[in-house]
Amino acid sequence: MKQTYRDVATVGIGGPVGSGKTSLLTELVPRLRAEGLNVGVIANDILTQEDANALRERFADIVPSDLVAGVETGACPHTGIREDPSMNLQQIDSFLVDHPELDLVLVESGGDNLAATFNPELADYSMYVISVAEGEDIPRKRGPGVVECDLLVVNKTDLAPHVGADLDTMVREAEAVRDGPTVLTDCKATEGIEEVQAHLDEGVLFA
Repeated sequence: MKQTYRDVATVGIGGPVGSGKTSLLTELVPRLRAEGLNVGVIANDILTQEDANALRERFADIVPSDLVAGVETGACPHTGIREDPSMNLQQIDSFLVDHPELDLVLVESGGDNLAATFNPELADYSMYVISVAEGEDIPRKRGPGVVECDLLVVNKTDLAPHVGADLDTMVREAEAVRDGPTVLTDCKATEGIEEVQAHLDEGVLFA
């Protein structure tokens, strides 16, 4: 059996393309580093390293380049976080060979609200990010990504008046279909980020 080095907290961040997962990561990682945490980041994509390269550039001053990696799933990314997370687990093991002091790995992956759930072997804690621009009815559709995540993030709240979305309705309907908390965010204005961080701290880092 291959030796594994995995002994680190892992957080999955899922959500549809364009919901703001990368923007959330961009705001969260510096705050986690300010807490004194050593952080690694994995971006799942079908065939490219584009997202990983963008994140590596964004975090160049605070995260070593070899702690930002892309996993090319070869199929819809949710297959690499749900059905067979082995590629992601191998990447985490690779991080830990050279960085045994690592405290946390954030695993980002796209996918629709029916598919982007994380295998519990991969993620100790999961967040699902939706955008108000996707429609006010997303929470009440009861997709597993929304229902099963530990923290639901309703992002791009600044767009609500422009797309006819009622934020109170979205939160109320989210609370009706899930047991965990829901946070409203506007990543561009950094609104709600501290609340997301607080839930992350409570749920996995300092639990």
